Amino acid sequence: MRKKTIEKNLKKVLLEDGTFSDALYEFELEDRIAAYLQSKREDGDKYLFVIAAGFEGIAMLLIDENDKVHVNENARALLTRLWQGENYKRNTRLFMPDIVSELNKGNHYFVGVKVAERRRKRSWFSFHRLLSQSMLPSCLWWSLIWTMRQI
Repeated sequence: MRKKTIEKNLKKVLLEDGTFSDALYEFELEDRIAAYLQSKREDGDKYLFVIAAGFEGIAMLLIDENDKVHVNENARALLTRLWQGENYKRNTRLFMPDIVSELNKGNHYFVGVKVAERRRKRSWFSFHRLLSQSMLPSCLWWSLIWTMRQI
């Protein structure tokens, strides 16, 4: 398949809510679910999604954190929820060149996803934390205080 055709089909199904190919899923992806599950577990991924391309169109599967397999439109709906709406479109556009490149080689595009917890942003340096935790030797305390007075 040509890159432009793959890219056009991907945009249609991923960004414009086009229909996926159930026949392609059954032919290309269904038999490989066990291998994808094993890969997900070995890599410690929370989610894994796979995209296949053929002359029939595009097929997709997403394996969730409970190892439940979501196919085509259901996979896209779950991925949209996980990537929270607008981020879905942005991430899809970001990954599109890699997806097209991999599919153009005749491979499936598959990605394991790890989820990181959001932490409160902290500055790398805080005078308050530095002074309150007595992290400086006493000789530096006075020079720091003296310097602060001069400013």
